[in-house]
Amino acid sequence: MVDEIARYSEADLAEFKVLIQKKIQKAQEDLDLIKSAYMNDLNNGTDDTSPTFKAFEEGSETMSKEANSQLAIRQEKFIRDLKNALFRVENKTYGVCKVTGKLISKERLMIVPHATMSIEAKNMQR
Repeated sequence: MVDEIARYSEADLAEFKVLIQKKIQKAQEDLDLIKSAYMNDLNNGTDDTSPTFKAFEEGSETMSKEANSQLAIRQEKFIRDLKNALFRVENKTYGVCKVTGKLISKERLMIVPHATMSIEAKNMQR
């Protein structure tokens, strides 16, 4: 008798697929929002105020753009991770821990749908 490889059922995979697709859509909307804030010129009409205030405003604007840029980078990585998870759903390897080969708990996948390791494997890394 050949041992069957542990994997989620078709019904579970379909459920995960819907969850991941919704997360991708929401993440993409968030990314678009971040990018529009980043692209916005942020000119709050400070042209006629004192030069000192203008310097503070420009410094703040630079920090804000850097923060938005970092947020956008993290969001793009999150979307890429979700798309990779979707690929794993399609090839039926979704939810299998890349370290232990065991199924990642359904509860964990519902919270972190792009997880590739079980809690057990994550704890072994420490």
